[in-house]
Amino acid sequence: MSLLPGQMMQLPLLISSLITHAARHSGDTEIVSKRVEGDLHRYTWAKAELRSRKLAQALARLGCQPGDRVGTLAWNGYRHLEIYYGTSGTGLVCHTVNPRLFPDQITWIINDAADKVLCFDLNLLPLVEKLAPACTTVKHFVLLGFREQLPPETAIPNLLAYEDLIAAEDGDLAWPTFDENTASSICYTSGTTGDPKGAVYSHRSTVLHSFGAALPDSMNISSRDVVLPVVPMFHVNAWGIPYSAAMIGCKLVFPGPHLDGKSLYDLFEAEQVTFSAGVPTVWLGLLNHVQANGLKFSSFKSTVIGGAACPASMIQTLEDDFNVEVVHAWGMTELSPLGTLSRLRSKHLGLSKAEQRALLAKQGKVIYGIDMQIVNADGQVQPWDGEASGDLLVRGHWVINSYFGKANAPLRDGWFPTGDVATIDADGFMLITDRSKDVIKSGGEWISSIALENLAVAHPAVHQAAVISVAHPQWGERPLLTVVLKPGATATREDLLAFYEGKIPRWQVPNDVIFLPELPHTATGKIQKLKLREAFRNHQWSEL
Repeated sequence: MSLLPGQMMQLPLLISSLITHAARHSGDTEIVSKRVEGDLHRYTWAKAELRSRKLAQALARLGCQPGDRVGTLAWNGYRHLEIYYGTSGTGLVCHTVNPRLFPDQITWIINDAADKVLCFDLNLLPLVEKLAPACTTVKHFVLLGFREQLPPETAIPNLLAYEDLIAAEDGDLAWPTFDENTASSICYTSGTTGDPKGAVYSHRSTVLHSFGAALPDSMNISSRDVVLPVVPMFHVNAWGIPYSAAMIGCKLVFPGPHLDGKSLYDLFEAEQVTFSAGVPTVWLGLLNHVQANGLKFSSFKSTVIGGAACPASMIQTLEDDFNVEVVHAWGMTELSPLGTLSRLRSKHLGLSKAEQRALLAKQGKVIYGIDMQIVNADGQVQPWDGEASGDLLVRGHWVINSYFGKANAPLRDGWFPTGDVATIDADGFMLITDRSKDVIKSGGEWISSIALENLAVAHPAVHQAAVISVAHPQWGERPLLTVVLKPGATATREDLLAFYEGKIPRWQVPNDVIFLPELPHTATGKIQKLKLREAFRNHQWSEL
């Protein structure tokens, strides 16, 4: 059979096309950054594109060749944005590294990726001085600042100043054209079940993800928005927002390392932020600040919350008390990261408010570019009835097919196993019921730790909650509730266990409660249940 070829231009989907488009068609739109030093920096998409080209020239002068990795230890800011584009734009690979990890994890990741250059923010200088001797692949260390900010003495060999590198170049560089399947960036998983693994994104996957992220049923951002990504640029490339923002040409606001409730609120108000995205732990801090001080938002209208399950009580507070639309989202590093977002369809508009909220509390529907299914332990595909649960598998245009440097592909019959257990209803709304390693099997029956946690945080005294399984002599496993109370709040074990009555079957109610001053979190804000399980594996059960 002879197919009729299309007669269209063949322009590769390259990351450089995003910032070129922003500079050409939204060149005077602002990018505002709160710097490490605490002051505000302002410039435009046009100037960002010019400085990105200068950076590309500077990296070439340092001997970087296409395919070389350029690492970053940096917060959300304009220089980090320039590295995103100045590296990938010429075929280098941008490798964002999480500075909140343990130092030995950071050096392991840098060496595994074989970073040739490492760029870092000023307040991370002490960390890099400790890391530098062990970063055996790094040839050039670059402080993201000026020459006068370089320390007079340092253990870092041949330390360079970013602004000196930029100033030495003229920016007369044309972004090269190459295969859109070329690697553009690497992000490493959090390594909660072993060594971190590198997800290598391509130019094609990143540009397609940028389209998907900006769709109306996705993040729904436009050129009229003022976008502040609270999610760090080292956490799956800030969920792709720096790329989508360039694609649509909106005003972009970066908070730097200043993520406390007061700093975020002040920046939201000063820059009239309309849209933001981040993990639940950050929104807890922001909500505590505005509630404690009787504040309101004057411009903030919509937020995407992901990275961990968002409690229904948080969604209700943001929407009812502050008129902020909450879009619950789910994704993974291996998905670039977006997989699903929870937005109502027209058929749902006639439902009651309670029914709508029950839908919106789910992780939501896939956006174009992602497909999903659930399978049982035997690999049999399960129905979409909202009742059957199974291992969640995904595939799509921005889903990895292997990990960096790993010979064995993780795929199962062409699908990526997420490690989540989920249900999918008849309308395609997916609900994560647990991580496969966190689900509790008690007396042969499954109990969702996420469902128990969401009920616990609805208690007015509870700030955060985590439920883990602990061995039980009679039932095999039973749920243990660990909680952090709100400042000044009081509650007893009996209070919290009674709160479950009438909401779930009695056999699912946790057997005990542990009160903690804080819960252990990963560097990206997820609760480290592994540490909790280790701490309480010998817990002595009390009677209900």
